[in-house]
Amino acid sequence: MNWSQELSEITLLFKKNFESLNSEQLNYKPNPNTWSIAQNIAHIIQVNESYYPTFNAILQGKHHNPKLAYLHFIPSFIGKSILQGVQPDRKKKIKTFPIWEPVFENKLDNIVIRFTEHQQELTLKIRAMTSLINNKIVISSPANKAIIYPLDIALDIIVSHEKRHLEQAREIIRKEIII
Repeated sequence: MNWSQELSEITLLFKKNFESLNSEQLNYKPNPNTWSIAQNIAHIIQVNESYYPTFNAILQGKHHNPKLAYLHFIPSFIGKSILQGVQPDRKKKIKTFPIWEPVFENKLDNIVIRFTEHQQELTLKIRAMTSLINNKIVISSPANKAIIYPLDIALDIIVSHEKRHLEQAREIIRKEIII
């Protein structure tokens, strides 16, 4: 997968779908159990940035694979299972880890601009790591150190997760006709 290209396309779709919405529309919640468009976007940023310490350690040559990484089938199996769970089709609802609950600020203004800037930063980190992808790097999930997966699958998860929340945010517009 060309992660940089995928992130660029996702960013354009977020801008196309949500850039023209005002603060009230971005922060609209159809019900108390549904995230607003802004909360979906804030959640993506929050999840992605939780990977930054690991990415930085990889780029600085300070990352050490978890102990179970030598059993290649385990991290691969775990990663593929998570990847399957974050596909954009959203057939199955998934509860997020508490550290990734979106910020429930009163208003999340300029979230699309913040997202665009975030995507640029994430893309730079991924491009810097691409030469290291084939080094059998295994990382732990920022949410739970016992959950491990290969770096390339982690990047696939990030991209699929973004697409999933793009669809979730689009549903608010389709169902509620907030525009």
